[in-house]
Amino acid sequence: MKRQEDILKILTEQKQYLVQNFGVEEIALFGPYARGEENEESDIDILIQFKEGYKTFDNYMELKFYLEELFGKTVDLVIKSAIKPRLKPYILEEAKYV
Repeated sequence: MKRQEDILKILTEQKQYLVQNFGVEEIALFGPYARGEENEESDIDILIQFKEGYKTFDNYMELKFYLEELFGKTVDLVIKSAIKPRLKPYILEEAKYV
């Protein structure tokens, strides 16, 4: 099972690729893996912000599938600007940016 450190290392190593190929502006880990509360059934929660012009359904899905293949696990990909206002403070507080 991957740990927080493993996920952050992979995201850091992949960041330039994600920027160039998917227009990712910001990327962070949040949820159980960011809190150190993950278990075998936990998905990987990733917060992203796209550059202008890259926030399309196709690009979102391609990025999600790429990350799931990379981690070998389900990824819950959340766009920062789409977070519900009541959840935003909690997510941003625990987010670990790379």
